[in-house]
Amino acid sequence: MNFSVEEENLICMYHTSDRRRTMVRMLAALPDMDTEVRLLANGTIAKLEHMTDADFDGQRFDFTSE
Repeated sequence: MNFSVEEENLICMYHTSDRRRTMVRMLAALPDMDTEVRLLANGTIAKLEHMTDADFDGQRFDFTSE
């Protein structure tokens, strides 16, 4: 799965021990996000939902400043 820099940074912010917990943390934060970030988060969550746990575990997520 390919993630944009923005999506990867978002994952880094909410990353926990596994894919499902990362999605739960991101979903819990949605009400506090502005519209643009919420759209980004929803797209990122959709990509995470389509990944397997093994794919997530094999992925390296690095926070990148632009």
